[in-house]
Amino acid sequence: MSENTYAAAGVNIEEGDRAVELITPHAKRASRPEVMGGLGGFAGLFKLGEYKEPVLAAGSDGVGTKLAVAQAMDKHDTIGIDLVAMCVDDLVVCGAEPLFLQDYIAVGEVVPEKVADIVKGIAEGCVQAGAALLGGETAEHPGVMGKDEYDVSATAVGVVEADELLGPDKVRDGDVLIAMKSSGLHSNGYSLARYVLLEQAGLPLDGYMEDLGRTLGEELLEPTRIYAKDCLALVSECAVSTFCHVTGGGLAGNLERVIPEGLTAEVNRSTWTPGQIFKTISSVGKVALEEMEKTFNMGVGMIAVVAPEDRERALAMMTARHVEAWELGTVRVAEEGEPRVLMTGEHPGF
Repeated sequence: MSENTYAAAGVNIEEGDRAVELITPHAKRASRPEVMGGLGGFAGLFKLGEYKEPVLAAGSDGVGTKLAVAQAMDKHDTIGIDLVAMCVDDLVVCGAEPLFLQDYIAVGEVVPEKVADIVKGIAEGCVQAGAALLGGETAEHPGVMGKDEYDVSATAVGVVEADELLGPDKVRDGDVLIAMKSSGLHSNGYSLARYVLLEQAGLPLDGYMEDLGRTLGEELLEPTRIYAKDCLALVSECAVSTFCHVTGGGLAGNLERVIPEGLTAEVNRSTWTPGQIFKTISSVGKVALEEMEKTFNMGVGMIAVVAPEDRERALAMMTARHVEAWELGTVRVAEEGEPRVLMTGEHPGF
């Protein structure tokens, strides 16, 4: 008889079981009353509440090469927040309330403590978003991934009443753009950031940077801000046409997706100064502003498009919720040949 085993091939079922034990208390933090059953089933169950005409919204995403920074620093307890943010904040663009999320973690080798740290972050992100962590999967891929490597992805599901859907069709001439400050790079542009800061400039992740006020690694691992609850609060009290989640492709590239044909969103750069990390990348890497704006959020993580009469109310609400926000620009009728997003002015101090 052969003595070959699954463990000999690189898959350790016992360590996988131990990882589940460590994950369980974190996952239980992220729940909602509609969740049915417990962890460990083949499918997560969620009882949909009472809606007149519910529309389900779903979004899937990952964290990109920000994972390489987490792995290099051996710090894994916040990357899950980034994962949740990337998924749930896409849902609220159409006005949907995030209900639940399911994650997928692929690892080269199951290290229960590391897996638990990842799920701890995912659970914290779900708590911040008001969503339940309904389940997930951890898969061991020996021979395909290095022992210290892993990747994460997730799908989030939300719901919105059909007559309350937000989108480009709701945007009107005169609407105001309200910017919500980002917490940093969020989870986009890391391939360029790593290339110019780590590969070209050779800056160490554990090196303290005076201009950042902390180590480069700490700055790069700053968790993505989750705006879901803030956006839903805004919808409840203001006339919101739509939101724009500023992710890959930058502010203009994402804002174009929610501005209908015939209108132009005029964005005034002079209304804000991008954070220090953006200045550092631009100066150290000699990255032109045009390239920066195509790659990074430049300090704006979410944009609300609101009716002009609700401008002050929206700003006051964000202040009360401890979200730094400001009027970014306005929507107007496009002149012939104008793009859907027109960037004007210059960033002060950039």
